[in-house]
Amino acid sequence: MTAHTPPTPSFRDPNLPFAKRIDDLLSRLTLDEKIGFLHQFGPAVERLGIAAFRTGQEALHGVAWMGPATVFPQAVGLGATWNQELVRRVGEAVSREARAMRARDERVGLNVWAPTVNLLRHPLWGRNEEGYAEDPKLTSAIATAFTHGLRGDHPVYWRTAPVLKHWLAHNNETDRDTSSSSVRPRVLHEYDLRAFRDTVEAGTAAGVMPAYNLVNGRPNHVSPYLRERLRAWTEQDLLVCSDAGAPSNLVDSEHYFDTHEEAVAAALRAGVDSFTDHGTDSSTIIGRVEGALEQGLLTEADVDTAVRRQLSVRFRLGEFDPGADPYAGEQAFDTPEHRALAQEAAEQAVVLLKNDDLLPLAPDTRIAVVGLLADECKLDWYSGSLIHRSTPLEGLYERFGAERVEFAEGVDRVLLKTSAGTFLHVPPAPDAPGTARGAEGALDPALLAGRTDLPPLTTEAAGTELALADWGEGVLTLRAPDGRYLSVAEDGYVRASADQPGGWIVQETFRLEPHGDGHLLRHVGTGRHVQVAADGVKVAEEDPEVFELVVAERGEDAVTRAAGRADVVVVVAGNDPHINGRETEDRTTLRLPAQQELLLRAARAANPNTVLALVSAYPYAVDPTDLPAMLWTAHGGQATGTALARVLAGDVSPAGRLPQTWYADDADLPDLLDYDVIGSRQTYLYFEGTPLFPFGHGRSYASFSYGELTARVVESAVRVSFTVTHTGDVTADEVPQLYARAVDPSVPRPRRELLAFRRVTLTPGETVELSFEVPLSAFAFWDVALGRWRVEPGPYELLAGASSEDVRVRATVTLDGEPTAPRPVLERGLGAADFDEQSGTEIVDLTREAGDAVTAVAGKNGELLFRGCDFGSGVTEVTVEVSGEGTVELSLDRGPVLALLSPRAPTPGPYAYVTLTAPVTAAVDGVHDVRLRLRGPLRVARVGFSG
Repeated sequence: MTAHTPPTPSFRDPNLPFAKRIDDLLSRLTLDEKIGFLHQFGPAVERLGIAAFRTGQEALHGVAWMGPATVFPQAVGLGATWNQELVRRVGEAVSREARAMRARDERVGLNVWAPTVNLLRHPLWGRNEEGYAEDPKLTSAIATAFTHGLRGDHPVYWRTAPVLKHWLAHNNETDRDTSSSSVRPRVLHEYDLRAFRDTVEAGTAAGVMPAYNLVNGRPNHVSPYLRERLRAWTEQDLLVCSDAGAPSNLVDSEHYFDTHEEAVAAALRAGVDSFTDHGTDSSTIIGRVEGALEQGLLTEADVDTAVRRQLSVRFRLGEFDPGADPYAGEQAFDTPEHRALAQEAAEQAVVLLKNDDLLPLAPDTRIAVVGLLADECKLDWYSGSLIHRSTPLEGLYERFGAERVEFAEGVDRVLLKTSAGTFLHVPPAPDAPGTARGAEGALDPALLAGRTDLPPLTTEAAGTELALADWGEGVLTLRAPDGRYLSVAEDGYVRASADQPGGWIVQETFRLEPHGDGHLLRHVGTGRHVQVAADGVKVAEEDPEVFELVVAERGEDAVTRAAGRADVVVVVAGNDPHINGRETEDRTTLRLPAQQELLLRAARAANPNTVLALVSAYPYAVDPTDLPAMLWTAHGGQATGTALARVLAGDVSPAGRLPQTWYADDADLPDLLDYDVIGSRQTYLYFEGTPLFPFGHGRSYASFSYGELTARVVESAVRVSFTVTHTGDVTADEVPQLYARAVDPSVPRPRRELLAFRRVTLTPGETVELSFEVPLSAFAFWDVALGRWRVEPGPYELLAGASSEDVRVRATVTLDGEPTAPRPVLERGLGAADFDEQSGTEIVDLTREAGDAVTAVAGKNGELLFRGCDFGSGVTEVTVEVSGEGTVELSLDRGPVLALLSPRAPTPGPYAYVTLTAPVTAAVDGVHDVRLRLRGPLRVARVGFSG
């Protein structure tokens, strides 16, 4: 007898639509199996031949955390290219390497957690390096290009499945898991949501990751916007992956729910589909989901919805159709094309901030290259391990010849003398080199331990001279002569063991604290002081050593000598991406660290031909007055040095453009937690001061002229065209930018707002005509009175030029639109969060599930202003919905108080609202501005009026 071959299950049939196949697979999975899929590390289901699956593979500017890979410029550097096609190619290269790496290491995932589309609203944000721009149009354009490359072009299958980070309004590391971003409706729709919307609507993103913070008092992991906004933008199943540990935060740090069962149920119902919590151990999350099901907080249908979205991504990645997956055999890894692309991206990211004809440098120029970043190729938390490496010094050696380049790092050379008269000594390292941290790959590099195979520091009569670099705010590193940084491993001993500072908790940073006639040396990572013990130097809670700092050579002296012997000095300054401004740590100032300012002044004093090359993850406030030339680039990945040298030499004419405003002073900045870009006049959209360098700024070695701008209104768009002519003598790129502003708006609108841009390459004398079709929706604003978008009729000025401030041509168009009408408060009342202006208030959650209310900031009285409220023929009564305790005062225009409303007693909790009614003490009719003053800790949800 011949055994019958069992029929192929429908979920294995590539001829069926994915939806039917997913239905079939869901029907075959048990509830326990489906619950297991909800954790980041979903187990295999062997009886169905289904492999294990992991959500999440970091790939922000190259495959990260999994060992060697091509390292492209940081995301903010890719944003500075203003080049969508280039960024698409970078995304494609990253996804091809992810596929190739997965073929030899199944730990490499294809659900990539990139890009970060949080807007660079505030330059002190510690993760500034991860975003593309402060502008939603530029951010979404670059993000769409990158995700297009990550996704691939196949109509059915995806090369990788990108997840956008971090939903929503997330720009602070300070208290990031407990702070709430107060985001008024206009800012929400016109600014924060826009960065995500275009990319999701383009169909290039597989999902999003909610951020750690709260928005309007509600954690992002239970945000109603996931359902109301995100999923309304597309018919595609989107996968929502939690951030690491965030599900537990809902109870442990945010105290938003009483139990973890309530929390996981609320997150799942809100739209979180995959829970990243407790590392690879899924048992805790599984237990919580099971508990929520037992308590009736969840249904199996809720679980099915989340698993369906996960499976949709897995099917699109070709997991169930290995024979049909067009990307299954991908082998492209560290190819010559990827290396060339990394260099091209690094070159295009360089922004020439200032040039008084010092650049480009002649081939025979004698160059002094100095500074803490001059011989560094820094990585960040989301970098892969370098296969190739080029520092600015190496790039200049290669381009100009080592005989024409002199180097001075500018570190202080010091010895640390103990109270016994001996000096810290670094023992020789074994001949066998250790593996650089992270080179072997790790699913969680935060768990990588420091090396303990090297001998700890000792003390000797002679001692070892150490290179001391102060990275600002008293945080310093100490490096041995062989290049190894002093570090502390889990056993507490101090060793020269790290190739670079790094790790989730950096173990290579110290502070010198004055103590008597000497200093204590505090290790920042452990918070402990350094102690000299019989078995070696270590950190301990007691008996700290008092050191005398003996300076063998000051860094500025070495810089002065080198600068004096050169024709031109290139000062390479900036940041180490793991120190003073990174994930978990915001910056405190725009200023360069004091040691680097000192080196810059020393170089400039010794040689007026000084070029400042900033290599950094964020803007600095550096006075350029006395500097003939100044450049900026983000940490440019493996080709940083080559790219910078080629720009300095004129092999490449720089055409990078600033993706965010560079402010002149800390005083220009709002509070880090002030998310109201309109009210506090933030970013180039609203900033009314004079920036150090404006959004979109960047100079060239060439020159360009702009021809007449023409604009005409067609059915649903404005067609704009103008010409750009190359008037210089070297082939170069230009980045024409198109902005608009409402000439006579009824509400505060941006000073100017980016509508379109294009990076073009022109030869000398060449002219190109640029045409853009701008949809009328680009001129709309969110009308809080109507709760929707509205194009206001009237004149709009169109401005084209080389930056947001360097406007070359302009024209005005008049748009038809929907006229402004008074608020119909008799029919609709007033939602408290739909104010036009406010002071001293913050938006909070109306309920745990949805809605907004407004409360006064703790310890202050708040005020809300609602303009143009139509009371018709008259009202005699006002009602307010409030919770808590306090008083609401109502007045019109700038008149006297017309009503006072207070609960008789505090309500039982923040979500226990009561409706209060009071007569209006004077006749009210016609159109007036309504002013509400909030006194005390009460929440206001709505205001109503009746006659």
